[in-house]
Amino acid sequence: MNPPKTLRVGLVGNPNTGKTTVFNAITGSRQKTGNYAGVTVEKKEGRKVHKGVELIVYDLPGTYSLTAYSEDEVVARNFILDEKPDIIVDVLDATNLERNLYLFLQVQELGVPVVGAVNIIDQAESMGIHVDLKLLSALLDIPLVATVGTNGSGVGELLDAVVATANSPRQVHRHVSYGAELETEISAVTREIEKDTEFSSRYAPRWFAIKLLEKDANVSHKLRQCGNRIAVEALVAESIRRIERHFGRDAEIVVSEQRYAYIRGGTVEAVSVKGRGLSTGSERVDAVLMNKYLGLPIFLLIVFVIFQVTFALGKYPSDWLTSLFSLLSASMSGLLPAGVVRSLVVDGIIGGLSGVLSFVPLIAILFLCISILEDTGYMARAAFVTDRFLHLFGLHGQSFVPLMLGFGCSVPAVMAARALKSSRDRIITIIVTPFMTCGAKLVVLLLLAGTFFEKYQSLFVMSIYVIGVVLALLSSLLFRKTVLRGEVTPFVMELPPYRIPTARGIGWHVVDKTGQYLKKAGTVLLAASILIWAVVSFPKPPEDSAKYASMSSRYSAEHSGASEADVSKFIANCRAEEELAFSAAGRIGKGLEWAFKPIGFDWKIGISAITGFAAKEAVVSTLGVLYKVGGDVDDKSASLKESLRADKTFTSLVAFVLMLFTLIVPPCFSALAVIRAEIGWRWLGFAASYMIVLAWGLCFSVYQVGRLLGYGG
Repeated sequence: MNPPKTLRVGLVGNPNTGKTTVFNAITGSRQKTGNYAGVTVEKKEGRKVHKGVELIVYDLPGTYSLTAYSEDEVVARNFILDEKPDIIVDVLDATNLERNLYLFLQVQELGVPVVGAVNIIDQAESMGIHVDLKLLSALLDIPLVATVGTNGSGVGELLDAVVATANSPRQVHRHVSYGAELETEISAVTREIEKDTEFSSRYAPRWFAIKLLEKDANVSHKLRQCGNRIAVEALVAESIRRIERHFGRDAEIVVSEQRYAYIRGGTVEAVSVKGRGLSTGSERVDAVLMNKYLGLPIFLLIVFVIFQVTFALGKYPSDWLTSLFSLLSASMSGLLPAGVVRSLVVDGIIGGLSGVLSFVPLIAILFLCISILEDTGYMARAAFVTDRFLHLFGLHGQSFVPLMLGFGCSVPAVMAARALKSSRDRIITIIVTPFMTCGAKLVVLLLLAGTFFEKYQSLFVMSIYVIGVVLALLSSLLFRKTVLRGEVTPFVMELPPYRIPTARGIGWHVVDKTGQYLKKAGTVLLAASILIWAVVSFPKPPEDSAKYASMSSRYSAEHSGASEADVSKFIANCRAEEELAFSAAGRIGKGLEWAFKPIGFDWKIGISAITGFAAKEAVVSTLGVLYKVGGDVDDKSASLKESLRADKTFTSLVAFVLMLFTLIVPPCFSALAVIRAEIGWRWLGFAASYMIVLAWGLCFSVYQVGRLLGYGG
């Protein structure tokens, strides 16, 4: 029989088995990334021609089992069930075969041809673990191939096995024997399912029966499609009662125990360990890094070093990009005639791109550091270290990753919450992550703290960081007790052995994640910048040359030493302020002044706060336009600082309240778009409303108490 011209290959495996490195070794650069339909889980697809057969390889999300609790597990399982790939390659960690074979056996039960890639075999050998692949393959009745994904070793043999297995007549592989008691119940449920021939042709009846006995909610939902659903449900309920009475434990636990018993029987015969095998340097390092008392301080120190490195190294390329865009802006200003087109190109498009791309170096360096932590195996340890503390506030141990990323940018931080299995944990984490002080907020904090609290600038900036963390923790606790009630999902994560990360692996992660930032954040933020430009620029006030001529004469008379350039700058700033007040943004600001006045903001500060809803950096440039120094300013602008200090309304108390307001209100448009994609419109609306109410309430309290204490007018 000739092999098929095209094979669809699903790549599955536990997290931390090197599945992605095997995928990269197979497909090379012939990859594309997207999302599975209807969900936010990443979909990676690659192609490879091997011995005349085109292999279309799908890198499925890492999962520990096919019991669908998380979105990742649902996607992996539904792909196998609904897309029906020609063959499955299960990537197994040779250093932890007993744990990895749990998923392998479930895939085997689906009735799809399977090949096992026993990966990281070199590390297993160095740890004194020897795997008799020939014997284990015979015991499992599945082809097994030794691979090392990082250097491509064994990949050719793996592809040979894939083509050969797909080319062979389909066989019913050996199934796990669950013992007489369980097998009796499984057989009875299987026979009942098989009565609906159409339904049983879509799903492997035995696998479906086992999942029903495990109380799998997703499979129970699929059972609605079965013609004799009522009879099956009644039989399953009775079977579960008999199993639990017989064993005295939950049916799901009984099924799991039987799988592990089967696995242990195979590994005892086929896997040998010299000495303790796994008693390595990893355990000695863990004794320090996961120490009850030292673990958290060490983690905080590592986080501090990461941010120091990120901002120290990222400053230079960020400054270069800013200078490049400033040069481009000046060039376009010289080429284009004054008017709407030049304003759109210079202020809207170039300004928007500058705002997006200036943060790319920081994001890339941050992802570089995070990737190193992940690939070395420390990230899982950090989650364990922070888990107990976060549980006190209703957060999951894995929530620390999005929260930590939030100090860089909310967009990748929100996306990182995908790793959380429970939808409740994921929603809470996504809602509170924007309370972290991102790099865009930092620009505003540096301007205001440097203007009004110069001697204690670092202290006031740090206080905002701390307030953000406290608000995130307290909000999590509030949500867990009210709108998102429920126990925190038990935190179970396999601790991978420490490994030396490869340059290729880290580079791939950085390029992939930075590309996601540019794709998801760049387009949205650019559109937001153009929108800000439009509402700030239109409509224009009627031209009044006589008024500005009079103002010019009066200014020259009051400032006898003023040059013609000084007079022109003064008139230009007056014109800019009048245009802003007349624009849609100005009218909105004056219309909402009643809402801002109780927290100390006049219409000018209110406009700045409103533009911050689109992009936090816009607060600084808007203040520059409003206070007669132009929009081309930053946190170090001396002229802007002088103008802010000269405004009697803009007191130090108001400055601190604006810092708080910028911290708490909903994040930028790009982050909101990602939040909507992750948890939907309903929760986005709830999160935005909560942040606005919390921002106004806390700012009102601080401002009014500050006034009573004599800190503001």
